[in-house]
Amino acid sequence: MTREEVHALVMSLPGIEEGTSYGKPSYKLNGKFFTRMRVVDDSIALKMDFETRDLMMEVAPEVFYLTDHYRPWPYVLAWIEHIEPDQLRSILTRTWREQAPAKLRNLHAI
Repeated sequence: MTREEVHALVMSLPGIEEGTSYGKPSYKLNGKFFTRMRVVDDSIALKMDFETRDLMMEVAPEVFYLTDHYRPWPYVLAWIEHIEPDQLRSILTRTWREQAPAKLRNLHAI
């Protein structure tokens, strides 16, 4: 995927807004951090539990990885040029469902 395709996919989710997090461009949902693309290595930070994160890195190390910064947090990094669009959409949609307020979830069945 390209940065533009990832941006379009993230922005297609209801309620997502562009913002900043710790001075870096990010995407927010209901004013809270949702995800961000890392310019330094063309990757995206994806929220998931630690067990799933470890499994993803084991199964697809060419796609998923960590830096020391993300190690203590429930996130994994994915290189955007290697992740499949359907896989990214699935991860982002699951995160959206977990984070979206009930009112927004009720308006949008995704």
